[in-house]
Amino acid sequence: MDTIVRQLFEMQDLSYRDFHSRLMPTINKDAVIGIRTPELRKFAKEIYGSVQASEFLSSLPHRYYEEHNLHAFLIEQIKEYDECMAELERFLPYIDNWATCDMLRPKALKKHLPELKEKCFEWMESQHCYTVRFAVETLMLYFLDEHFEPQIMEKIAAVKSDEYYIIMMVAWYFATALVKQYDCALTYLTQQKLDSRIHNKAIQKARESYRITPEKKQYLHTLVLNG
Repeated sequence: MDTIVRQLFEMQDLSYRDFHSRLMPTINKDAVIGIRTPELRKFAKEIYGSVQASEFLSSLPHRYYEEHNLHAFLIEQIKEYDECMAELERFLPYIDNWATCDMLRPKALKKHLPELKEKCFEWMESQHCYTVRFAVETLMLYFLDEHFEPQIMEKIAAVKSDEYYIIMMVAWYFATALVKQYDCALTYLTQQKLDSRIHNKAIQKARESYRITPEKKQYLHTLVLNG
């Protein structure tokens, strides 16, 4: 057992492993050590920049779920955009669950939004489920406020997939868009431009949001597709 894996097992919480494993049906329980996220993030900060961390980043694929999360948290520490992007490109194909995908949020990305947007468009063409999911989530995080462009919403609406975790992310995007860009997002519902699964899930999530008025929630309810 190498040094980092041994250190990870020293942080193991078996009751947390049992609980968290149930949330990730795509991951074998034997691949989950059981480490709480704040503790793992703290560990990533402690070892970042060390030879140990550098060797770990170059040692894909990993065996354990927490190794992948540690890898994600080390990427988050990278301040230079080009280096961060290079590490992301290497790592994304190895992500095998929604939790690791959604925890990965490198701050260096927001320093180069034009380049990031184009890279997300490229990632959305991937055959890898979690690369597409990461792309849509990234566009949701950085391009629904002052940097919003209708063409971005068009491209996300055009994503075609039967992958559950892509469908749910696109629905999450449109639910968030109904909060931040209501008029534009609404046209995709009134004109039924979305897959029915995405359409209805986006409405459900939007109606659960405290950031949408009761009047809008009531109207959105009338747009639910039946059958």
